[in-house]
Amino acid sequence: MEYFRPIAMTDPARPAGAKTLVGGWCWFDRVEVLSRAAAPRVVPATDLPAPVLDRLTAPRTALAGLALDRPRVMGILNVTPDSFSDGGKFLAPEAAVGQARQMAAAADIIDIGGESTRPGAVEVPVPDEIARTAPVIMALRSSGLATPISIDTRKEAVAVAALEAGADIVNDVSALSFDPGLGPMVARTGVPVVLMHAQGLPATMQDDPRYADVLLDIYDALASRLAQAEALGIDRRRIVLDPGIGFGKTQEHNLALLRGLSLFHGLGCPILLGTSRKRFIGTIGQAERAEARMPGSIATALAGVAQGAQIIRVHDVTETRQALRLWQSMNTDHLEGQA
Repeated sequence: MEYFRPIAMTDPARPAGAKTLVGGWCWFDRVEVLSRAAAPRVVPATDLPAPVLDRLTAPRTALAGLALDRPRVMGILNVTPDSFSDGGKFLAPEAAVGQARQMAAAADIIDIGGESTRPGAVEVPVPDEIARTAPVIMALRSSGLATPISIDTRKEAVAVAALEAGADIVNDVSALSFDPGLGPMVARTGVPVVLMHAQGLPATMQDDPRYADVLLDIYDALASRLAQAEALGIDRRRIVLDPGIGFGKTQEHNLALLRGLSLFHGLGCPILLGTSRKRFIGTIGQAERAEARMPGSIATALAGVAQGAQIIRVHDVTETRQALRLWQSMNTDHLEGQA
């Protein structure tokens, strides 16, 4: 089997015949062909099979009313006592509501979670997770907040309560593999869903993660979860895929995924990238405290945007938005109006 990674570019010197990557801000005229049985090679985009080229050029469908022809920022709101970066800081409902309203000034989506999935985390009972998240979502909607909200959960009952309170998107780190009821509920309601790759459960996922080829293995795993979601009746146009940086991956695995991120456009869905404040950023960037990892987090977010990732999930929303505005001004303003 061959895999096709578009070599994403934003340079203003765009050659005639270059293709627009998934209807976004990047273009490509070459593709790296990968295989488990042969060395990588680079071929012209015009040599691609028609179905592959179609998947790599077709514009992605809007998500919760948000067009994906520009990068979108998803702000993280952990309503938990033990999240790795800001555990306990926004556990009180009034603190969570205040933080969400502040983030909404710069975020396109607010991602609210009531269960930490950091390495070593244990499962939170469903009633506790609902009590942490649904009232916050309800309070935000009651106050007039219109920003799309995603519920970060692996559990059907939590997702149902959040959607009833006013959430718009389900973000599942288990890619619908943890709770057998969540996938059918997503199919019934028609709500958009994020499917993330993780190797193992949070409690043990960092014990000894191994892959034969991390980039291709995760591509295949996401392709499998995507097929299973479609078999449940979930429209591919409502599915976002996340390679799961830091979820059952070593530092080397994370870097390989970041380098090859554009490969995942071949699955035909938008890409969400979440690297914010993760341990490998602290290790490489020499920042022991999670809250000191903002500069490195922005660097990896912009690296993802440069490969066409449509959604970047971050803690430092205002700072990331500022960096993104500068990056877009330097790299993509000249592309406006081009096909």
